[in-house]
Amino acid sequence: MTDRAPGFSTLAIHAGAAPDAATGARATPIYQTTSFVFDDVDHAASLFGLQAFGNIYTRIGNPTNAVLEERVAALEGGTAALAVASGHAAEFLCFHALLQPGDEFVAARKLYGGSINQFNHSYKSFGWNVIWADPDDVEGFAAAVTPKTKAIFIESIANPGGVIVDIAAISAIAKKHNIPLIVDNTMASPYLLRPFEHGADIVVHSATKFLGGHGNSIGGLIVDGGSFNWVGDDRYPMLSKPRPEYNGMVLGETFGNFAFAIATRVLGLRDLGPALSPFNAFMLLTGIETLPLRMQRHCESTQKVAEHLQKHPAVEWVSYPGLAGDKYEALAKRYTPKGAGAVFTFGLKGGYDAGVKLVSNLKLFSHLANIGDTRSLVIHPASTTHRQLTDEQKIASGAGPQVVRLSIGLEDVEDLIADLDQALA
Repeated sequence: MTDRAPGFSTLAIHAGAAPDAATGARATPIYQTTSFVFDDVDHAASLFGLQAFGNIYTRIGNPTNAVLEERVAALEGGTAALAVASGHAAEFLCFHALLQPGDEFVAARKLYGGSINQFNHSYKSFGWNVIWADPDDVEGFAAAVTPKTKAIFIESIANPGGVIVDIAAISAIAKKHNIPLIVDNTMASPYLLRPFEHGADIVVHSATKFLGGHGNSIGGLIVDGGSFNWVGDDRYPMLSKPRPEYNGMVLGETFGNFAFAIATRVLGLRDLGPALSPFNAFMLLTGIETLPLRMQRHCESTQKVAEHLQKHPAVEWVSYPGLAGDKYEALAKRYTPKGAGAVFTFGLKGGYDAGVKLVSNLKLFSHLANIGDTRSLVIHPASTTHRQLTDEQKIASGAGPQVVRLSIGLEDVEDLIADLDQALA
């Protein structure tokens, strides 16, 4: 070994993993078990009391999942991570650790439609209230902060519109008010953008998308940046106050710069239960091994498809930050110099009806609600993922009636362009 810090591709293959101690297996084994044998009574007591690290029950942690957690933490540059059942579960456990009934958080208005629905409706059952802000108006985030605000939530590249958000500017607002900035980095992946380098405190992923990359496994990740002082005051009692479940332990004091990852595990995942199966963790790990190669190909092909559609007579506009003159071109050059991602939207001159017809006419593109697959995907958000929103909400979130979203896969780009041309014709 040398003193050289491993590069991204090396980490994507090796971080968190080693040959299996028992068998010598080189690939990470699938530890398909519910529970683990204790050495003795004292060992069991130390595990349950958080005095020692180890395996108890797969709902709380599993060796296969642990490799996934360490790998994604390494790729993002975080201190620790928690793997959970889905991206939605990752968001939920984050807010569970941060919010009390009556608390608020500020969220960018342009988000994945499922997150908008989750924040607008499901969270109200817990007394958690969202305040919306326009990601293009940084000062709007500052204006939305109140004494009840406990976090700011944004996507690094917004789904579905391909909006690149000025993370550093919004981080400055969060730091001014001493609240954590949560960044959903699903669309970019750590290959294109590492939010901690721009001031984020927590990163979440739907690992279902680009991390796994093959459309075969659902999962989510929470990554702790280790940058937030949870014990500076008592606004975050789950981290700053003694926990009765653990004999009065203060998690923020005991675990320091990875306390948030611990809290989401031992207070959230333990009791709420959205555990990731070891098999899905194995599948996601396998996908991550090729993440750098896939993201490079995704971005190259997406650039070509976006440029082609920009010239098509049936297309009114294309929103992709990689295009010259795009509204977000400057932010893309600053935050995602390796490429602007694999997902973008465009508007059809025929409006809603044209969007519905297009997805019906495509043959190579799969019409489904997902992104980040090896296969190219298409959806008309206004009739599917954002259907539950009002027309005003659809337009505000970048999913108006004429909008079509593409997720460009790894097929020959000439075949993708030909399929779009025949469908548009």
